[in-house]
Order: sequence, then structure tokens, then C-alpha cells
Amino acid sequence: MAMWPWVAFNAAVLAILAIDLGVFNRKAHTVSAKEAGIWTAVWVTLAACFAAGIFIVRGHTAGLEFVTGYLIEYSLSVDNIFVFVLLFSYFAVKPEYQHRILFWGILGALFMRGAMIAAGALLIAEFHWITYIFGAFLIITGIRMAVQSNEQMNPGANPVLKLVQKVVPICQDYHGQKFFVHLPDPEASQRTGKTVLRRMATPLFVVLVLVETTDLIFAVDSIPAVFAVTREPFIVYTSNVCAILGLRSLYFLLAGVIDKFHHLHYGLAVVLTFVGVKMSIAGLYKVPTLLSLGVIFLALGMSVVTSLWFPAKSE
Repeated sequence: MAMWPWVAFNAAVLAILAIDLGVFNRKAHTVSAKEAGIWTAVWVTLAACFAAGIFIVRGHTAGLEFVTGYLIEYSLSVDNIFVFVLLFSYFAVKPEYQHRILFWGILGALFMRGAMIAAGALLIAEFHWITYIFGAFLIITGIRMAVQSNEQMNPGANPVLKLVQKVVPICQDYHGQKFFVHLPDPEASQRTGKTVLRRMATPLFVVLVLVETTDLIFAVDSIPAVFAVTREPFIVYTSNVCAILGLRSLYFLLAGVIDKFHHLHYGLAVVLTFVGVKMSIAGLYKVPTLLSLGVIFLALGMSVVTSLWFPAKSE
């Protein structure tokens, strides 16, 4: 495949992100549900326009593969929202600073996912049998997701948090939306007899590292899932990026009501298990893309409907 589509797509993404941070979110503010809803519609519309371009330029099959990959990634990204809510609550991050964390977190995620997709495409091209390992991994992950819950997580016991605390000096208090600050070092100041400043990370940086780590962990599940739909790296990458770009606005839209969808992880578990089976039997039978779309819609739709019909008992 020619390089210009890759260059054009990434240039467009960087331009959009620059406009997002430099124009629309230049100042820290609390994102309202209305604003989040508008931005969610914007990101979904942009993804739909890109999908239309794939249909026109690459054909019906590639277009369906992009839509399916986008829906898989977009639906699995909802699981990230559960963790983001938990992290922001645990570290008492003010609402006006949450957008900044998610912006830089997602920007980092784009680079990490690009590298992972490139590595995955290379492995599949060189070692076809690895698709069966990916398939088995997705099936196991889907089963684990069905029997586990994000409520069992304890951010304070995260090994990444403990590693950051050992490697980087961290101050106790937040300093606006800054990730690093220079503060007086009492020991050094006492030795020298004058004020000595020390560069320290703020708790906001710690949360950013945990957000990046969370996305990396979820990417290990979602990227193989999209490879079950298509082996075309450009489709895998663009569907991932389009879904991830809308994650921030989706978070602000759903953060307050995400607990109402307590059955959603069952639907996501079905999706992961299905794509794992699809990848595992690809040598014997190629599951039609339209059937994959139907299973995804049915699994997610049923999990949402049952969540609303049978609300969780309040503790």
C-alpha cells in the first residue's frame, strides 16, 4: 500500500488534535454533558465520513471491515471509562483537569497503538499460526471479563503507581493543570543555606501514567480483536484511531451514568469471545463481516437493555 494515505491520515489527526487543544479546550474547564454530547456526535460523524471514503476508494469489503473494527474498538473503549472514573475518583482529580489528562493520555495511546499494530501485522505476516494464539487469548479474556468486575480494582495497589513513586519525586498537592513543578527542597536548602528548587511530579502526572498504562492493557485485548476482522494494517490502525479519538467526549458523556450499565461487561465479554472464536477458526471458515456486525450489535444492545430493565440494587 502507498505511504500517502498513512501520511495524510496522521497529518489530519494531528491537525484536529491541535485545534481541539489550542482552540476549543485552551482553558481548563468542566466539560458539561451537553458539550460532551456535541463532541461525541462530531467524532462519530468524522468516523462515518472516513468510513464512507473507505467504501468509495477501497470498496464494500474494506468499508465493512473498517466499520466492524471501529465498533469493536469503540465498544471495548467503554471499559476504559469504568477505570477512568475509578482513577479520577480515587485521586480526587477535579473535573476541569480531567480533559487535559485524557487528551495527553489519548495522544500517547495513538503512538503506542501504532507501534503495537505494526508489530502485530508483522508477526501475523511472518508467523500465521500466531493468529490462533491471539484467538485463544481473546476467548480467555472474554471469559475472564464475564466473571470479573472493575469494582474489584484498587488503584492504590497498582504496581505501576509504586514504580512511579520510587522513580520520580512526587509532591503531595495538585498545582492546577501542571504535570511538573519546581518546589523548595528542604534538605538541599538546609545544606546550602539558600533556597534550592527541585523538579517534582504532581499527582496529575501520576494519574496520566496510570491512564496510559490502562490504555496499554486494554489495547492488548482490542487490537487482536480487530485483527480478527481484517489483516489490513491501515484498516486496523484507522479504525482504532477513530474510536480512540472519541473516547474523551464519550467519557464525559457517560461518566455520570456508566454505573447504570452494570451488564455491559457481559456484552463486551461476548464480543471478545466471538472474535476470538472467529480468529481461531479462520483457517476452516471465514465468518462473514455482516454476521460479525450483527453479533456485536446484538450483544451490546442486549447488555444495555437488560441493564436498564434490571437495575442494580443500590447498596
